Amino acid sequence: MKRMIKLFVFAAIVAAFAVPALAQSKDCTDENKSAWYDTFLKNYKGESAQQKVAYDAAKQYLSCTSDPSDQYAAYLKKFVDLIDTFNKAQDLNKQFDAAYKNKNYADQMRLGKQILTGDPDNATVNIIMGVAGLGDANVLNESSQYARKAIALIESGKPATPYQKDQALAYLNWNIGKASLSSAPADSIPYLLKAAKLESEVKKNPQLYLELAAAYENGPRAKFTDEYKSKQGPNGTETPESKLVLENLNQVIDRQIDALARAAALTTNANDKKTVMDDILSKPLPEMPAPLTSLPTTSTPTGSPTNVGSPGTNGGAGNSGGTKTAGSNNTATTGQTKTTSTSTTGGQTGSAKPSPSPTPRPKQRRSNHRVGM
Repeated sequence: MKRMIKLFVFAAIVAAFAVPALAQSKDCTDENKSAWYDTFLKNYKGESAQQKVAYDAAKQYLSCTSDPSDQYAAYLKKFVDLIDTFNKAQDLNKQFDAAYKNKNYADQMRLGKQILTGDPDNATVNIIMGVAGLGDANVLNESSQYARKAIALIESGKPATPYQKDQALAYLNWNIGKASLSSAPADSIPYLLKAAKLESEVKKNPQLYLELAAAYENGPRAKFTDEYKSKQGPNGTETPESKLVLENLNQVIDRQIDALARAAALTTNANDKKTVMDDILSKPLPEMPAPLTSLPTTSTPTGSPTNVGSPGTNGGAGNSGGTKTAGSNNTATTGQTKTTSTSTTGGQTGSAKPSPSPTPRPKQRRSNHRVGM
């Protein structure tokens, strides 16, 4: 018992002397400041553990001076600020990585903005933020702004981490197209098409093609439908202008059908796909149609008669029906005089087929015609 009492007394004495010693070690004396600075110089170039010692020594020194002319203090402050910035960035990066792994898209946007404040060309952060809108509609519009920046960074040669290049570009273009689907559906079509053409899993997602079909529906199809009605004549009659609009409208409808067919093919079980669906997917995705400025020309069918001669004569512009057999009435209108010719022979006018006989046939005498008024 006596030994225990002596031990407690000794501990109390040590503690009593230790407290003043600790307090004295932090006093702002020139000796202490010199010691802290010396500790800093010996450790600031070392590993992380040594830099921690240097950081603590620098903080001790700075807490003991407010003299703006102290060159040592200015040097130490630069080091402390650098370490503080680095530690803050490290902490932000850890939180951002956690938000990415946990698919917390709102935190990805919030933390990403803070990271980009000090590192605006960080491709990885811009890419992740530029794709976040596909996972959370609440951040879609804001996310599309970073998607555009991310595309520019990738195309300038920056790595596409955490994706492959085509995969990242597909997601980013899809995000931009999706963001403008409601406000500017026609503008979203080029981005959706690009997303579908890049080699990635995006092109196998049926939702992409449903959105592409919706973009055609609410964009160019709606525009051409309204324009078609306005270009029609009285009582809905066709006009050259309405026919041209209709041709453009049909182009859009064809592409909308193609997009819907691809969506249907991709939502079908792979083992139960129909041949027609496989055939659709094997065809290249059509581009957004270029507006037509004139009606398509109708070519003359092969073998049809060609009108030659002057108006009002057989074979001329007045006889659009071509050659007729004898015994029928040929009527030509010149605008002034109507002439009717009636054949009295039973033969056939026009060009005759070559005779199979080697002996030339005598030329038939031309039949008489009567011309009446």
